[in-house]
Amino acid sequence: MSATKRLLLIFAALATFAAGCSSTADDTATDDTTASTTDEGSGETAASGDKVGFILPDSASSARWEAFDRPLIEAACADAGLECLIQNAEGDANTMSTIADQMIADGIGVLAIVNLDSESGAAIQEKAAAAGVKNIDYDRLTLGGAADVYVSFDNVAVGTAQGSGLIECFNGDTDGKKIIQLHGSPTDNNATLFREGYQAAIDGAGFETVAEEAVPDWDNAQAAVIFEQLLTSVGGDIDGVLVANDGLSLAAQSVLADNGLTLPTTGQDATVDGLRAILQGTQCMTVYKPVKVEADAAVAAAVALLNDGDLGANATIDNGNAEVPYVQGQVTSIFFDDVKIPINDGFVSKDDVCNGIEDLCEQAGI
Repeated sequence: MSATKRLLLIFAALATFAAGCSSTADDTATDDTTASTTDEGSGETAASGDKVGFILPDSASSARWEAFDRPLIEAACADAGLECLIQNAEGDANTMSTIADQMIADGIGVLAIVNLDSESGAAIQEKAAAAGVKNIDYDRLTLGGAADVYVSFDNVAVGTAQGSGLIECFNGDTDGKKIIQLHGSPTDNNATLFREGYQAAIDGAGFETVAEEAVPDWDNAQAAVIFEQLLTSVGGDIDGVLVANDGLSLAAQSVLADNGLTLPTTGQDATVDGLRAILQGTQCMTVYKPVKVEADAAVAAAVALLNDGDLGANATIDNGNAEVPYVQGQVTSIFFDDVKIPINDGFVSKDDVCNGIEDLCEQAGI
């Protein structure tokens, strides 16, 4: 098995926090949630009345934010004894700013955001800092922002896994293969890092990139339109597609299917639909990011900020203003034989992934 298939690491510096959290991502999510304070969690806990605000970016670009992050953050907050206010900006920067203002007025001590773009995110963090609120960049780095800590995965490694994965999809026979690249949102710094990783991985592999474009706001509907235009522009003459996440990949797959094509595509997030596509042969691979580890680490960082404690950062990153402590995790490449990994982790359920394709799951050892 290639090295890219086993890139999974844990946030070792925060293992004591992660060990106490046991929720899966199958919990029901709502649009506006407050996690109740409890004293039953393990590890360091917050004082009664401490509040932390989490603002998620949207519910359309990826299934992860509401299906995975929200319930896992709720569970980690309860375990740590935090009152957490969790809301979703639904892709609107003005809405995110309004939510942040209300959370600050409600007396939060820490604000964690997944920015929609660095400019609006930095403005939110500046207001929070002026009010004495600590800032966490959750998953996405806010360039020019005022984050006290950044909690995310190694996003360059995500891209590296995608680029190396596409090479593996062709069993290394990549010379002269024509590909289209479908990049993530140009306002998302993570998309820049993903691209850095996969461009470095495929450099010298012999691929010919015949067309490429970034998808604004990770919008899946726009992705289908953009990809169809790119495919038409090259007369349908391609061999594969390097795609930045599962949602965009599924959009590309639908266009390929309409044109009678089934080609290797990459993805990210190990969503149920992405994993099903891998089993059914319309997507070659995805990148699994264990969101539970990220959610646990973000809540642990919030507790540390409230208590002036050790953030447990294992790296730093330059946000344009300062070197920010970085709690960084790694990822796993998922191919057909690896679909069982996120299922065994409890990240997704076997029933959801295997419904109607039980024979394929059996072939994959699930």
